[in-house]
Amino acid sequence: MNPVRGLVRRPGRLAAEAAAPAIAVVVAFPLYWMVLSAFKPAGEIESDRPRPWTLAPSADSFRRVFGQREFGRYFVNSLVVAGSVVIVSALIAFLAATAVTRFRFRFRTTLLIMFLVAQMAPVEALTIPLFFQMRDFGLLNTLGSLILPHIAFSLPLAIWMPRGFGKGVPQALEEAAYIDGASRSRFLWQILLPLVLPGLVATSVFSFISAWNDFLFAKSFVISGTSQSTLPMALLVFFQPDDPDWGGVMAASTVMTIPVLVFFVLVQRRLVSGPGGAVKD
Repeated sequence: MNPVRGLVRRPGRLAAEAAAPAIAVVVAFPLYWMVLSAFKPAGEIESDRPRPWTLAPSADSFRRVFGQREFGRYFVNSLVVAGSVVIVSALIAFLAATAVTRFRFRFRTTLLIMFLVAQMAPVEALTIPLFFQMRDFGLLNTLGSLILPHIAFSLPLAIWMPRGFGKGVPQALEEAAYIDGASRSRFLWQILLPLVLPGLVATSVFSFISAWNDFLFAKSFVISGTSQSTLPMALLVFFQPDDPDWGGVMAASTVMTIPVLVFFVLVQRRLVSGPGGAVKD
């Protein structure tokens, strides 16, 4: 390595390393403030001089959250919606990504471009048409009205991400599998799937977060029958018109964040891996 070049680049690298902790603090501070407010007593939350600490932590806000009669049902409903979206979208995305990378057919490029165009459509602009569509299908006030739109909105990105991993799988690997007697389905599920799994996991994280934190569809499509509501709707209980319970809001938001963190921890090892050298040319 050229020592002069290394000296030129060093100030920039030092600046990046110095800025990284500051950026991390800025990004993490809202999360810290949310958890702190969840444990603050009511007097400190409503104080006109907020402090970034508390000397008298309290779990009263969490007691009010878990004391809500429907909170457990909301939690289970959110798990059902987010889990269904992750599993179904990952399965469809894997099959679709395999089709557009391993097979040649007419309008393949056009189809991929249409996926991107569909991703550009704002969700807010499609909420009203989706409402009438869910009504015609008889899915209003059911979890299906939340699962189907989230699957549709997550598929474009979910197809493009594994597509890049699938293109990295050498054709020689597929030919070697067929020579060894593997069927197409065996190659698909036992060889190709593990190699594109990091891409599927990455999109699954986005799909899970989007479905788990959704408020717009939950508010628009579940308009009666609270038994089908999801966890974001539980926040409305603490938003009283004249006296909002900010401690309850922060405690409920903290509880909502935990499953997202757990899901990310469970899949994070797959995020840093990639298709390796299965075949030596």
